[in-house]
Amino acid sequence: MKNVILSLLSLAICASAFAADDTKASERVQAAATVLDDIMGTPDKAIPEEVLKSAECVAVVPSLLKGGFVVGARYGRGLASCRTEKGWSAPAFFTVSGGSVGFQIGGQAIDLVMLVMNKNGMKNLLESQFQLGADASAAAGPVGRHAEGNTDWKMRAEILTYSRARGLFAGVTLNGAVVKQDKDSTRDFYGRMVPTKTSLTGLVDPPKDSQPFLDSLYKWSKQAADR
Repeated sequence: MKNVILSLLSLAICASAFAADDTKASERVQAAATVLDDIMGTPDKAIPEEVLKSAECVAVVPSLLKGGFVVGARYGRGLASCRTEKGWSAPAFFTVSGGSVGFQIGGQAIDLVMLVMNKNGMKNLLESQFQLGADASAAAGPVGRHAEGNTDWKMRAEILTYSRARGLFAGVTLNGAVVKQDKDSTRDFYGRMVPTKTSLTGLVDPPKDSQPFLDSLYKWSKQAADR
């Protein structure tokens, strides 16, 4: 009986999160750009330049919603872009659900950033669904202007994860979270169904509404590469 009650509570929290995050895909693109600009605009507390310039893909979930102390249900909608021969790809939209977000507690919303660091991690991202910690290894990312002293991110993590809440930006663990293509947002943004692999490998041109996020990625990745 207890398990049934917990399951119902979890479903109720997830349903509430879905309703609270009913923003248009184009608005999410702008929100993701703002998150990235805010984080990278404070170099000493940002993603290290060495990490960003090594990333194959960057994904941002503005306002990942966490519901409650009991079930700990989480849900968020985000977008990702990967490096291609033509530059940063058109965005792919996804949802994140479940998982444990490190030190975060309570019903607060957090901004989540995920960096795909190698081809194996990118292979998982190109699928329509995968689980962090199971299908792809994930670890808390280093924070600061530089990360030479911490080489773990180079050796073992396919995906580095970060969160920002109440002005605090830190690397966090997100094992158990399921990343899945957001088909509703994809149709909203492109006017049709576009597979994740098609957008992230550069097989479709970025729509005009992609520019805020792509401009932010270009700006910060170029700055990192030039140093």
